[in-house]
Formats: sequence, structure tokens, C-alpha cells
Amino acid sequence: MTRDDMILVSVDDHVIEPPNAFARHMPARFKGREPKTQQIGGRDVWMFEGKAWGYMGLNSVVGRPKEEYGMEPLSYEHMRRGTWDIKARVEDMDANGVLGSICFPTFPGFAGQKFQAHPDRDIALAAIQAYNDWHLHDWANAAPGRFIPLCLVPMWDIPAAVAEVKRLSAQGVHAMSFSDNPALLGYPSIHDEYWDPLWKVCADNQVVICCHIGTGAHAEHASDLSPIDAWITSMPISISNSAADWIWAPMWKKYPDLKMALSEGGIGWIPYLLERADFTHRHHNAWTGSNFEGQMPSDIFRKHIITCFIEDRFGLDNLKYIGEDMVTWECDYPHSDCTWPESADILWNDVKHLPEETIHKITHLNTMREFSYDPFSILGRENCTVGALKARAKHVNTLPLLGLGGAKPVTSGKGPVTSGDIQKMFQAAAAESAL
Repeated sequence: MTRDDMILVSVDDHVIEPPNAFARHMPARFKGREPKTQQIGGRDVWMFEGKAWGYMGLNSVVGRPKEEYGMEPLSYEHMRRGTWDIKARVEDMDANGVLGSICFPTFPGFAGQKFQAHPDRDIALAAIQAYNDWHLHDWANAAPGRFIPLCLVPMWDIPAAVAEVKRLSAQGVHAMSFSDNPALLGYPSIHDEYWDPLWKVCADNQVVICCHIGTGAHAEHASDLSPIDAWITSMPISISNSAADWIWAPMWKKYPDLKMALSEGGIGWIPYLLERADFTHRHHNAWTGSNFEGQMPSDIFRKHIITCFIEDRFGLDNLKYIGEDMVTWECDYPHSDCTWPESADILWNDVKHLPEETIHKITHLNTMREFSYDPFSILGRENCTVGALKARAKHVNTLPLLGLGGAKPVTSGKGPVTSGDIQKMFQAAAAESAL
């Protein structure tokens, strides 16, 4: 087996919604009130119900030289076209050797947090449904076999959420974005029966609950003076507290076919979490009252929770402790952790010592099984390999694009960029967008 024989499917990428994403999908009674972009002071800003929503591109720096990562995109022209244009995205996937992709939202929030918090529930629901229709029909279905569509649901209205999962799963959607800790957003805990109808409809329709980092719990900044590197380092691991909470949650007994994914969380920390979880159960369950009905917490994790990695050699060397049947790969295009356009080379260097069967599992087979994704029937397996995709993308320019522009470089002026520098940058951007 060589690098070119791999088949890569990413379970965590992102899309920058194009300016017209909502226009044709918003119900007639809300026409004119749909989210739309507007130029404010040289920025392309999303406007919704008279409110500006800050930065356009967030961390969408793919294709820039790393020295320019601090110049955050403020408009579409400051980003590589593949971030928001479906044709260019597929070409960038080909050039990277990536067959398939799950794309989380940007403007709505990874789990639709902006819509979840909107006080007008009618238009918020309409916006969620319009987003789902755009994402399915104009994004995923525009390139058959290349995307695993992902839906949002209204967390404040469980009957409506159930109806939305039914509506979309009937059209082939098998992934739902959800908060890793809805209690932190003001909703009931995952231990509350409030969510049971949603868990049931997901289990019944093979819809995976995808919990992206930052959708509830957040990595904390140690201090304003701390180098931002420390925060970036701890960001993926920040989901570990939520992971422990999901292990002990009650839905697995009620809905044994239910699956969830820890999106963009990495895998290297998981062996210790599972060891500690099993120790906790053995050592404390006599007084805590937890009951896994003859199983261990690690059994629950390995059966129900899908994990993913970008670069994670320690995790790959400890797959026997994690469970290789639920480990998947991610690219994180177009964010700064992304390894585009060298993902295939970097990944191959990390996995080439593993058995071929294991490589196939973690690069595509696990994802295809868990997300009900079958690109081979559409494209033919021989056309899905790294080698085949790269061969048809020789025209794609993958050289760093210099001087795309955006926000001014972030610097403390006295040394490393700090957490305080980054927070000031986002506060300034929010203030400017609100003018």
C-alpha cells in the first residue's frame, strides 16, 4: 500500500456560507428578513434581524503563508475561494487527495448557536430550516458523493427538532450538529428526559450526533498575558469534560443504536480518560450509584462515541486502548490547524506503519459505516483514492496566496502574541461591525 492508495474522508471541515445562502430557501412570509451579507467598513458582515454578527471568516486562513495567519479574513476576497464556493471546494479537496467531507457551519455557529439564542423563535426556526436546505441541496448535493450532509435543529423546540431530523434523514442526511454541553447554553442537561425524543429519532434514522469543540464548553484562556499558543494547545482537549459527561449519560441504555461524534477533539488524550473512567466506576460506584449493567465506562465510549484526529501520532500508537473501529480522520479545512494541501503526505507518514486494514478503517471505512455514506456507488472506488483525485487536480494552484489581506497582524509588540491580543482583536471587530 502507498500514499496514493489511501481513501480519505474528513469528518470535520467547515464552510463559509456564500452571500446568497439563505435567499431562495427562506419561507415566503419571511422574505426580506433572511440572513444576508452587507459591506460595513470594508468588511463582509452577516446581518440578521438588524444585528451584525462580527467576523466573516473567523479562522479561515487556508492557503495563506503561516506568517499571515494572524491577518484574519474580513471579506470573501480575503479567503481562498474554496472556503465558500462549491466548485472550488471540490477542486481543493481533489488537490488534497480528500474524497469526502462533513462541513460545519460558520455564520450560524457550529451548532447553530446564533439561531438557538434568537428571541423570535418563528424566524429562528425558519432560518435553521433554510440553512439546512441550502446545505443539503446547494452544497452537499451539488457534488454527489463528495459530502456527508449535516443538519441543525432547534434545541428550544423538541417536536420541531424531531420533525426536522425526520424531514432531512428521509433525504439522506445522517449527521446532526449539536452542543457538547447544552446546559451551558441554557438548555436542559443531556441527562434530562427533555432530549429523549430527539435521541430516539436519531437512533431510529441512523443520525449521528456531532458535537464540535466550542459548541458548549470552551477552552479557557489562562490569562491575558498567556501566549495564545497555550490556548491553541489545549483547545481540542477542552471537550474531555463533556466526553466524560456523555459516557455517564442515560441515553445509551434507552437507545443502544445511538452514536455521537466528538468533532475536532483529537484522540491522544482518550486512553487516560477511559482508564480514569473505569477506575472511577470500580472505585466509587458503590456510593455514587452509577450502573453500567455489567459493562465498563470504556465499553460505552468505544461502542457509541466516534473520535477523530488531524495529526496525532500518540493516539495512533495507542489505538488498542481507544478502539480503532470508531476512530476517524479530519482535515479541518479551512482553519489554521488544517494541513491542506499536504494532508495525504502528512497522514501517510503517520499511518504507514499500521496494518492496511487499520489504515482503511480510520481513513474512510469507519466513517462510511457510521455516517451511512457510500461514495463508491456513485463515483466508483477506483476514482476515490488519493492518487486518482490528485491526478485530476493538477490544474489547481496550491501555492500560498500572498497578501490576501484582512485584519492587521496580531502582535503584542513585546513578544509572543497573547490571549489578550486575540480577545482585543475580536472585541474590536465586533465593535466595528456594529457601527
